[in-house]
Amino acid sequence: MAKVVTFGEIMLRLQTYNHQRIMQATGFDATFGGGEANVAASLAVYGHEAHYVTKLPDNLVGNWCIAELRKYGLETKNIARGGERLGIYFVEKGAAQRASTVTYDRAHSSIATAEAKDFDWEKIFDGAEWFHFTGITPALSDAAADRCLEALKAAKKLGLTVSCDLNFRKKLWTSEKAGQVMSGLMEYVDVCIANEEDAEKVFGIRASETDITSGELSDAGYRDVAKQLAEKFGFTHVAITLRESISASVNNWSAMLYDGKDFYKSKKYHINIVDRMGGGDSFGGGLIHAMLDNYSMQDCIEFAVAASCLKHSIHGDFNIVSTQEVLSLMKGDGSGRVQR
Repeated sequence: MAKVVTFGEIMLRLQTYNHQRIMQATGFDATFGGGEANVAASLAVYGHEAHYVTKLPDNLVGNWCIAELRKYGLETKNIARGGERLGIYFVEKGAAQRASTVTYDRAHSSIATAEAKDFDWEKIFDGAEWFHFTGITPALSDAAADRCLEALKAAKKLGLTVSCDLNFRKKLWTSEKAGQVMSGLMEYVDVCIANEEDAEKVFGIRASETDITSGELSDAGYRDVAKQLAEKFGFTHVAITLRESISASVNNWSAMLYDGKDFYKSKKYHINIVDRMGGGDSFGGGLIHAMLDNYSMQDCIEFAVAASCLKHSIHGDFNIVSTQEVLSLMKGDGSGRVQR
């Protein structure tokens, strides 16, 4: 199995119980989550040597976070310690026509104020094949964007494959700032992952005949988006997740993959959602695993979508499903019958 490095922010996730609103809450379920940590967790469960890199406060909360990461098999030796705090995000889990909501309390987190001296990238990347980050990390601060650029330069110098999930977050930065910063990072990226609106919000590339609010998505429109992204930035592969939001509780889920020549479309899953958080990250982890294991392009996109489908049934940010469970769903076993 391969050594994969991911870099970004992990936060303490506080979620209300039983679909309560925050103003109703008398307690919260406490877990951890963050885009790149979620991807690393998937890869560790699949059997890869997954190294997660971040900066955490040197206190009991930071220790708790590291212990949680190690529980799922992540390598944490390159996590820097220091700074003021761990970021927090509050989750109200939606239901029916009421959307889920996320409220951030992450300003001045340790990773947002990290310095160049915190990470020896050539040492961190020694023996690695793949590096993954998301558009969330450079959105945290100018310092975090600088750390991403330093990591990317080292990764490309050492010949790693680099993937990026655009993951636009309007609560962190504007489309204008995102476009400026992300455009400067894309020259180092090989595999780009986006969803229905990332390409539009970050780079102004919009899918025609698509309305994400109504859930109407156009395959032809997204083929054009993938092609435009590849041509603009030289990506070897572009993957686009296609979420049809029927309600907060029910989605249709599929994706497409473009390899610069051909387009590959996955089957579509009708999902009754237990927990949507980390759904896109589980797709990224599945795609990276499949590409590293030299699956066919069609099987790469099928594995990634099936992995993410299963994640929607699991509470918390991490997708703790085995390769065999994903392959079983790929082959058509979606009955949910008890395994005895």
